[in-house]
Amino acid sequence: MQSDLLHTEKILADRKVFFLDLKENARGKVVKITEDVGGNRDTIMVPAEILADFIGALQDIQSTSDSDSDSDSRSDSDEDSE
Repeated sequence: MQSDLLHTEKILADRKVFFLDLKENARGKVVKITEDVGGNRDTIMVPAEILADFIGALQDIQSTSDSDSDSDSRSDSDEDSE
């Protein structure tokens, strides 16, 4: 099944490269997320119709991660003030 590339993004992180490709085929649109680490690739496909849910979940994870980082830095500053 042929798919057309509509948009692509590339993210570099340490020794990893992430490719985010919006594609469209006969069944609809899909976001293909590929992680490349030293030539080894893993890929997931996210149907465009659930993309908002997927992004929302990532934002929730980011929010949790950010609040954990904030509490870590508060703990560090509390220790420094003692």
